[in-house]
Amino acid sequence: MDSREQSATLTPAQQAMSALWDEHMRSEFESHSIEDTLETMVEDPHVNHVPVLTGGVGLEEVRTFYTEHFISQQPPETDITPVSRTVGNDRVVDELIYGFAHTIEMDWLLPGIPPTGRRIEVPMVVVVQFRDGKIAHEHIYWDQASVLAQAGLIDPEGLPVSGAESARKVLDPASVPSNGLIERAPDEVREQLTGKGFSKIHIQHPAQHPAQPRSYRESEPLSRHRVARYACPHLVVPDRYAPS
Repeated sequence: MDSREQSATLTPAQQAMSALWDEHMRSEFESHSIEDTLETMVEDPHVNHVPVLTGGVGLEEVRTFYTEHFISQQPPETDITPVSRTVGNDRVVDELIYGFAHTIEMDWLLPGIPPTGRRIEVPMVVVVQFRDGKIAHEHIYWDQASVLAQAGLIDPEGLPVSGAESARKVLDPASVPSNGLIERAPDEVREQLTGKGFSKIHIQHPAQHPAQPRSYRESEPLSRHRVARYACPHLVVPDRYAPS
């Protein structure tokens, strides 16, 4: 649905919210204007980048965050690709792909990490709440494991983690096969993990070990291992966390 078709299906109030959010984004990523960005928000906004807890609560915290850590830390090679937008009575939800070259410090996304020079692409979901015609808060979600893998900060081999292919699959569902991480052979996972310093890997298969009951006797000690087993009976657990 293009913007004209979408506008035809929205109420005037919804069109105004969508337009204000577009203005907010232009102020952040095009004009880089702190004041214009804050002008779109209420007097007591909050911003929460959920995976890393960056943002701010209240106008002054949000102003400081935008000034020192967000608007000023957008790499020159940044691409934002819209995927979908849902507009409700007091909320706008955007699905997008955020792509960039990690050539500068980005406290809001990778706090404490110096530039790696890596190209990173990650799907994001932005939930924007409105109040009295202005933006009250933003909650932004993404897969931080994918960001860390693409930045070269974790090795995704043997882990249930995807890289830039997760962004490609959002844009083109047929471009990346589904269930690749599920279909890895257990022996392959064991070999990859033992090569990373695990002396022995316990792998329980759902077909061989049915799920245990969710109840337990009060007299039983609940170690982290036991709690994990109740929640996920086929969990991969290294020896050092397993009960003796």
